[in-house]
Parts: sequence; structure tokens; C-alpha cells
Amino acid sequence: MGGRRGGAHDENYSFISPVVKYLLFLFNLIFWVISLVMVAIGVYARMMKHAEAALRCLSVDPAVMLLVVGVLMFILTFCGCVGSLRENICLLQTFCICLTVIFLLQLVAGVLGFVFADKARNRVTVMINDAIVHYREDIDLQNLIDFGQKEFGCCGGLTYSDWSQNIYFRCEPDNPSRERCSVPFSCCVLNKDENVINTMCGQGMQEMEYTEAGNHIHVNGCIDKLVDWIHSNLFLLGGVALGLAIPQLVGILLSQILISQIKNQIELQNYNLKHHSDPWR
Repeated sequence: MGGRRGGAHDENYSFISPVVKYLLFLFNLIFWVISLVMVAIGVYARMMKHAEAALRCLSVDPAVMLLVVGVLMFILTFCGCVGSLRENICLLQTFCICLTVIFLLQLVAGVLGFVFADKARNRVTVMINDAIVHYREDIDLQNLIDFGQKEFGCCGGLTYSDWSQNIYFRCEPDNPSRERCSVPFSCCVLNKDENVINTMCGQGMQEMEYTEAGNHIHVNGCIDKLVDWIHSNLFLLGGVALGLAIPQLVGILLSQILISQIKNQIELQNYNLKHHSDPWR
């Protein structure tokens, strides 16, 4: 910095790049708006959702998770916006540190998910079985399960007989339900030539042998199908992970650059103030 202290033009010189400053502001503004949308959706979903029993199959209520993530993102991006505009080192450091911690936590979670894949699989199995139990209690949960079974061509968690866990599909002689020993229509092998879906196509399928039922429905469970899908789409999942990581790294980099520039600017201002009355500076 000493090479720039020899002339009068130092009074107007600034280390702070407007490009970095406003790029960081725009970056935070975009995610600040996204956080507001997330909070709004979370509040709406929480107000409209009344089927608490159906949510027991999930570890966390998605609406609450959306609210928490949205609020945290709102606070974090607010620090980034104000910190970049006001050139406030404290707010920028808070933004940078929090973003770094979040990035590291995501990295650790990814590594733990890979290392403890069996435990993660067992947890998913429990969640799917709980969802099967509450299948008829919530239309949104029902639609989600039907979509997954049709999309992956599967039925139940491990096998189609898992549907016996549901009170309506339970395959026991004393079950008075007309869907006894059946499976949802989303388990059925659909004929492309059929224009109308037969919603009773899963009737009595649990009473059939594995090979015989396989002529009418998908007999393999959704967990194995999901694992196969993950293995065959590792590049896609890696791209998604990279897409989430890049904005965080960009935010960390821009904030660090701006913090460094602000510190240099403060040093320059202190130098000029100290030597202002010195004609030989």
C-alpha cells in the first residue's frame, strides 16, 4: 500500500471494488427473496395441514422444516445484504462464518450418509412402513405413495405383502374391509393400451403366490428400487450436490474478498488521517 501513499490522489482512492460489493449484494438479495417464498409456503402448508397422524411417519414435518430453513436463510442473507451495502465487517464475517459452517455440515452429512448407508436404509424402511400404515389417513400422503410406486414400478417397502400392515389391506380372516388382502392400484402393472385405469386391479393380490401376483402387480419393494435408482443416477445426484455447493462457495469467496478490501480501505483512511497535516507524507 506504500506505493500509493505518495500523491494527493490517495484521498479519493478506494480499495473496495463496486463489482464485488454489488455482486455480493445481488447474490444475497436473490436468496433473501427465495427465503421469503419458503417461509410463506411453510406457513401456508402448516395452516392448511390438519392430518397430524399422517405426519407421524416422517421424522420432521416438512412444513416446519421449510419454515426453519427459510427463517435461517432470511437472517443469513439479511446479514449479507446489509453487510455488503454498509461495508460492515461484523455482518460480513457473521455471514461468511455461518455459510462456512453450513457447507461443512452438509459435507459431513454426505460423508456420514455414505459411511452409514445401512443405517440410512433401515431408517428409510421404517419411514416407508409408517407411511403404509397411515396410507388412508391423509390424501397428500396417499398421492405421494401412489406416485412413488407408479414412478419406480414397485409395491410396498420390501415386498408387496408389506401392505398387510395397513388396517384396510391387512390379510387376516377377521378383517371386515372390502380391500382385505389387496394392494393399492398404484402397484398394478398397467397396460399401455388401457385408456381407463382399473382401480380394483390390486384386489386379493396378497393371497396369490409371488410369481402369480407378478403377472398383475409389481411385487418388488420400493426400497430396492430406490437404491437401484440412486446407484444409476450418481452423476445426477453429484450434479445436484455441486449445484448446492457452488453458490455457498461463491458467497464465502465474495464475502472474504470484500472483507479484505474493507480492511485495506480502513488502513488507508487511518494512514491519510494520521499524515494529513504532514506536508512531507
